[in-house]
Amino acid sequence: MSDVSLGALFAKRFGDVPHLPENLAQNETLRRLAARASCRHFTAEPVDEPLLQALCAAALCAPSKSDLQQRDILIVTDPELLAALKSLLSAQDWIADAPAMVVFLANNRRQRQIQQQHDQPFPNDHLDAFFNASLDAGIALAFFMVAAEGAGLGCCPISTIRNHLQEVAKLLHLPDHVFPVAAMGLGHPAPAVAINPRLSLAHTVHKNRFSDTPKQGIEAYDKRRLGDTSGIGWSAAKAKMYAVPQRMDFGTFIRSIGFKLD
Repeated sequence: MSDVSLGALFAKRFGDVPHLPENLAQNETLRRLAARASCRHFTAEPVDEPLLQALCAAALCAPSKSDLQQRDILIVTDPELLAALKSLLSAQDWIADAPAMVVFLANNRRQRQIQQQHDQPFPNDHLDAFFNASLDAGIALAFFMVAAEGAGLGCCPISTIRNHLQEVAKLLHLPDHVFPVAAMGLGHPAPAVAINPRLSLAHTVHKNRFSDTPKQGIEAYDKRRLGDTSGIGWSAAKAKMYAVPQRMDFGTFIRSIGFKLD
């Protein structure tokens, strides 16, 4: 979509277009972000480890809370380990064909070790410690995605790794205060990937004060997306998905690896 304007890409994505400064209409960075899509179909071509290392380096250029750098990336290259992870995530069948996988880790362990190293207390042992590390990992994931797609790869985050926290922690030898926020399957994209429509900017970008999305806004979005969710509409599909209990043991696991969530 290198010849499509930024405004046209935003219109396709959101159904509405923000007022764009004229000098941004063909901005390549913004246009790439506007056109991006998750990729779940790959060629058999492997992803070389030096490329993965470079993408990790780019991702870890991301900002982090107070420069604490509470996020790590684990590259999975061992064939047996990769197969074991894919087996855990097999509910999403596309993962089987992903040539490469990385795991984004929240790492609050290192800061605790630094406190001990400098003979300093750790008084912030509460929910914020968990939140800060999680957010750092999420920001790194976003940077990695932009870097991977800029390098010509396709990728898709995998949140279902958190459905198997005990098994993943054992496979990856994760110690206390380190846990997976998400995995990512990536490779060279097979077919072109299509833009996934998003909720209208009118309901997701707020000015000065928050306002709820009205029912008619959801209904209008459902009409725009009709066909993308087997004809049942986005909101109905998501309501059905979230009517089923998910990760009910997440808090128990996080506490078991030393976090206090008060």
